[in-house]
Formats: sequence, C-alpha cells, structure tokens
Amino acid sequence: MKRRHFFGTAAALAVAAATTGAVQAQDKTYTIGVSIPSATHGFMGGLNWHAQETIKRLEGTYPNVKFVLATAGEPGKQVDDIEDMLATRNIDGLVVLPFESEPLTGPVKAVKDAGKWVTVVDRGLAIEGVEDLYVAGDNTAFGRVAGEYFKANLKSGAKVVILRGIPTTLDNERVDAFEKAIEGSGIEILDKQHGNWNRDDAFTVMQDYLSKYPQIDAVWAADDDMAIGVQEAIAQAGRTDQMWIIGGAGMKQIVKQIMDKNPQFPVDVTYPPALISAAIEMTTLRFVSDTPVYGRFIIGSTLITPENAERFYFPDSPF
Repeated sequence: MKRRHFFGTAAALAVAAATTGAVQAQDKTYTIGVSIPSATHGFMGGLNWHAQETIKRLEGTYPNVKFVLATAGEPGKQVDDIEDMLATRNIDGLVVLPFESEPLTGPVKAVKDAGKWVTVVDRGLAIEGVEDLYVAGDNTAFGRVAGEYFKANLKSGAKVVILRGIPTTLDNERVDAFEKAIEGSGIEILDKQHGNWNRDDAFTVMQDYLSKYPQIDAVWAADDDMAIGVQEAIAQAGRTDQMWIIGGAGMKQIVKQIMDKNPQFPVDVTYPPALISAAIEMTTLRFVSDTPVYGRFIIGSTLITPENAERFYFPDSPF
C-alpha cells in the first residue's frame, strides 16, 4: 500500500507541475512562422493541406499561439517571406521546409541569430547545426523497405526497372538502400533512369523501358506521382497483367487501390507529407509546455498493405 501511495503522490505532483507549466506558458502570446513551398505537385499539395489543417487545430487548442503561414513557388519568394516574418511579424519561432538549401541558409540563420526557435523540415540547410529541431522522413528506410518487399516477393531471375527522382543526395540514399536490400536475391535491375518525381516524365521513361524490355516483372517507381505515370504507360502498352508497381509517399489514389486489392499496386511505402504536421506540433510544444523537442526527429518509412491501408487514407487531402 505504501508503495502504491508513493507512486500515486509522484504522479499527482508531476501532473500538477505540468499543469502549472502549461498555465504559465499560456500567460504569453507566441507567434510561429511556417514557411513551405507552394503546392507545385502532388506531395507538396498534400503537405500544404496538412499544414493548414494542423494550424487550424492548434490555434483552436492553444488560443495564445498564432501562426503565420506563407507558401513560395521559388527560393527568392521564400527568402522574402522569412525576412518579413522576422522584421514585421515578430515571430518567436520558425518552421521551414526550404525550397532549396543554399539560398535559404542565410535567411534562416538570421532568424536563429535573432534568438528565435528554428525547426527545419525535410530538406536540410547548407550549414549544419543552425536549427534547434530537424524533422524529416527516413530516406534510407524508404529505399530499404521497398527493396525488402521486392526481395521477398520476386523469384531469382526476376527483371525489374527503377525510376529515380531528381538527381539529389536524397535520391542517391534511396536508390543505394534499395539496391543493397535486394543483394543476393538474383533479381536483375534492367535499367534506372530519372523520372524527376514527375508524372509526365515517368510516363516517358516507362514508355522507353517498355519498348526496350520484353520482360519486366516489377517496377520500383519510388514515388506515387511517378507511379501514376508508369501505370498509364503500361496500360497504353497493354501490359498491365505483366508487372506490378511500387511507388512511395502514400498518395490517396494509390492507397485506395491498395485498399481495393488492385494487384498492380500490392503495397506502398510511406514518406508522409504529414511530416509537416509533426514539425508544427513539436514546435508548438516548445512554447506551450516543457516537452523536450530539441534534436532530430526522423519519421520511419512504413509498408502500406491492404491490411493497414485505411490508416493512411486521407480522402479530403489533395494528395
């Protein structure tokens, strides 16, 4: 009984302390800037939607926290947005997904040098250590999880093709991890070309593959926008029953096909645009509580299957 009483008292004290901290935090009003790229393609459309939904919910939960959301279609506009947030909006913290790393590093560092909290999302800055918090998906796991599925579900001698993204270190990490995951399987990679995370480019690349290779057993599209382009090229060639496709990121159009058990899309791999939600929520916790949120928060890649697809299906999202 005494031991239970001790733990009960400790728990009560912890709750009281947390409540006191929350009350003290709510005595002050905070402004958090959120700077992200415009919805130039499917993934960014989803990311913008999740950012807006998260801000709406958090402003209802924490009346003393206000958000300034700005979207940019090119680096110069994003630089201007951030400089305006610092100069005229008096932000206390910044959540930023850089359009490009190099041109955004100086402006973001200026926010940090002004004593503000900085959270960087997905694309790192050109200088390490500027941000207080870094939130991103796991690109190595993204490639590894897909590769493990290929290895487990294709026989030795199976022939596959790869569509790469934009030439970046991020893309290199994914492809390297995929190739390492299928080592020793006997699976043959026929070709790998850049589809640039673009539906039209992927359609063109897949048409080239289909014209060159009479046997293709599976396609790693490595992105759901590219997977849709690949699917259309395969359909036009009349080879839908010959191969399956794995994309990536969790586009609702792909997830729905997995839910419906379309054999052409047996699974998908997450790289969720909702990672912006995690970044905004964790940054908010920095101001409304004593929750420790410094450091790196890497969101793992999960295999989406018919059994769990409903968890990853957001029908109201544009992505």
